[in-house]
Amino acid sequence: MANLTIRNIPEDLLDKLRRLSKAEKRSLNSEVLVVLEECLEGYKPEKRYDYIPVEAQVEMWKKLAGEWDDPRSAEDITVEIIEQRTPGRRVDL
Repeated sequence: MANLTIRNIPEDLLDKLRRLSKAEKRSLNSEVLVVLEECLEGYKPEKRYDYIPVEAQVEMWKKLAGEWDDPRSAEDITVEIIEQRTPGRRVDL
């Protein structure tokens, strides 16, 4: 079986999981597996509700083109976007 590490779990969520595992007399790991199984029951991966065909995406972008209203210049917007990015790993090109 595979292993999974979950990072940055909010304390309140972890507390709920711990209380539930104690109430159900299961280990925390077992309880997480049960919760995941129950939440995913009936899930069918072949159904993709988030998929939008390319043609539909193109039409949506065409409708949006020219509709954006912002008093800032393109240069100001670009600077803001770049300033808000988090640094990635260093790459030598």
